[in-house]
Order: sequence, then structure tokens, then C-alpha cells
Amino acid sequence: MSSRSSLTSQPAAVYAVAFACVVSFMGIGLVDPILPALRDQLDATESQVTLLFTSYLVVTAVAMLVTGAISSRFGAKRTLVIGLVLIIVFAAAAGSSGSIEAIVAFRAGWGLGNALFIATSLAAIVSSARGGFAGAIILYEAALGLGIAAGPLIGGALGNLSWRGPFYGVAVLMSIALVAIVWRLPDTGRPAHSSSITAPLRALRHRGLLTLSIAALLYNWGFFTMLGYAPFPMGLGITQLGLVFFAWGLLVAFFSVVGAPWLQDRLGTALTLYLAFGAFALDLAAMAIWTTDAVIMSCCVIAAGIAIGINNTLTTQAVMTVSPVERSVASASYGFVRFIGGGLAPFAAGRIVQHSSVHVPFAIAAVAVLAAIGVLASAHRTLAEADRELHHPGADTESDVAEEVADEFGGAAGAVDEIIHTR
Repeated sequence: MSSRSSLTSQPAAVYAVAFACVVSFMGIGLVDPILPALRDQLDATESQVTLLFTSYLVVTAVAMLVTGAISSRFGAKRTLVIGLVLIIVFAAAAGSSGSIEAIVAFRAGWGLGNALFIATSLAAIVSSARGGFAGAIILYEAALGLGIAAGPLIGGALGNLSWRGPFYGVAVLMSIALVAIVWRLPDTGRPAHSSSITAPLRALRHRGLLTLSIAALLYNWGFFTMLGYAPFPMGLGITQLGLVFFAWGLLVAFFSVVGAPWLQDRLGTALTLYLAFGAFALDLAAMAIWTTDAVIMSCCVIAAGIAIGINNTLTTQAVMTVSPVERSVASASYGFVRFIGGGLAPFAAGRIVQHSSVHVPFAIAAVAVLAAIGVLASAHRTLAEADRELHHPGADTESDVAEEVADEFGGAAGAVDEIIHTR
């Protein structure tokens, strides 16, 4: 099935989950345009405001270790519903808060709901989608890209009305998604077996998975330094910030879905990642030099979407391909490590500026991404194996994928296997 038909010819259940995915991924960049407004209107420091990213991502990271066990006991639909309810409650509570401390705390609860949701959303899409596993991945990446792009734009539009607007907006949109999922997504019950809470940590004993996860941690340090701290020195208004990060998000979406596979086919996974990481490091170095120049900073933020889109797709794909454990377990392990880096980076940037200068966090971020290239190079053979697996998959690969996803989703392995082989 073509990419176009994979996106336009799906059951209603798939669109319900995909819409919820869009709103969930909007939460990553939704608060970007209002960060300076929160600092000024709530009389907060930049370090306090960056905790909106830290609390959200660190809680998401830690929760990733247990969400697999939770979803394997409750089933995918119930886990999705619980996650959505938590997001709705905590997003609305954040919008109703009167202090930065309360918003940070409620944002952490939002992160817990988001972890429960993203732990099972891909499995739900794969189980219901037409076009096989590849078609489901296209849908998931399209939802991710659309959410990342739309988040800053909607955050900027609602933020012009009030800093509370983006939080209430998420609560309303997620309420719509909750109704759609309850109404349209079938309940397949609980899986045949339960996942172990310790499985994601034990999976990190695999050298390839651990190496790629550490590289992702370093890369995410650069990514979230840019995303969580760049709005402050840019000195732009809410609408302008929304437009800059919207343009950035469009490039992330395009290069995640179109650019990354095109480059991978021509250069291979390893060389494409080396070049993308190198380009991102140079981009961050430019931010470190011209940190207070709004025009250059805006151009650098937008251009970063190219490298970030490529990196997001290919690193995740490599992890899922080479890991010797179930994909749900590998995803939890990988998510735990990389989100720790992403969560700590914005807060560290704010603290570093207090004791040095506004240029230093971006210089450190550039060095971190350069270090990620070295870590990736130590796993060059692993990346080559990922390429071989992608181009010459084993005879049982798709059946194994079907069974793994179905076990997480509810045990309907035969049904998912039949879907995956319909092309």
C-alpha cells in the first residue's frame, strides 16, 4: 500500500488514536511561545520556567519503565484512556494555577499521562491500521510531525489570549480524543502474558541498545537545550515565537517522514546520522556565537528541524531493528535514557546562565551532540546490522512484529499478522 493510501484509507479507530497522538506530541512544543510570558507574568526565574520541560520529560522517562507492565495488565484501550484522563486533568489544573511551582507540578502529572499514552498508542495503531507495519509507522510519524509542528503555532495563538490558553486548549482537544477512542477503538482485553517491570532496565545490558540510547541522550541534550531555552535570548513576542517554532516543526515533520528514508536509502543509516548530528552540532555552535541576534537565532532554530527530523526517525528505527527484546521493551528502555537527557538540559541551561553567560548552554549542547557522533561511531557495526535487517529482513520478522505488538495490544496476534501481510 502506498504512503498516501496508508494515510487516507484507514478505519475510524486509527484516526481516533492518530488524532490523540497529534495532541499528545503537541505538548512538547506547546509551551515554547509562552515561556517568556510565564517568566514575566508569574515573576519567575528562567530556571523555574524551564522546569516545565524538566518535570514533564523526567517523569515521562521514569514512567516509561513501568508503562509496559501497566499496559500488559490492563490492555491497550484502558491504558490509553487512563493516560488521556491524566493529561486532561493535569493540563486543566496547570491552566488554573496561580504559581510557577504549581504549573511545574501539574506538568509532571501531565508527563505521567503522556507516558501511559505513548507506551501503547503505536501498538494500537499497528493493530488497527491497513497497510502493514510500514503503513502504521508512516501514520505514527505523520502524527508526531504534525503535533510537533502544530504545538508552537496553537500555543502562540492561544497564548496571545492568555498564558493559560495553551493548557486549556490541550485539555479540550484531549477530551475530544478521549471520546473518539472510547467510542471507536475496540477493546481487545488484556494480553495473554504480563510484562516485567524490570524488563526495560535488563534490556540495557545489550550493548547496541545501550550505546544507541546514550547517543540519543547526548543528542537530546542539544535538542532540548534549543527547544527549552532558545525562546529566552531570542527576545521575540508570543506570535513570533509560535511562527518560528511552527516552521521548525514543519521541517521536523518533513524530514522525519520523507527526508530521512530518502537519505538512508542513498547513504545508509550510519553516514546519514553522522552528517545529521554534525550539522546539528554546527547549528548549535552558531547559536552559541550569535545567541542574542534574533534573526540568526530564528534561522538556526528553523534549520535545526532538518537534522532533528532525520535523527528522530533513524535513531528510533535503528533501536527497534537491532534490539534483541520485544519492541515495546526496547522502546521503554530507549525512551527512559533519552528523555532523562532531554528533561535535564533546559533546567541546566537556566542554571548555567545564572553563573556564566547566555552563550554557554548552547556551546555545551554543541559539544554534547559532537560527543554523540563518537558514541555512534563505536556502534558502527550495530548500525550496519540495522541496515542489513531493513533491506534483507529475516523470514519471520513481520510475524514476530505482529506477535509482539499484538501481545502488548491484547493478544490478537493472528488478526494483526493478517493486517501486516495485506499490502
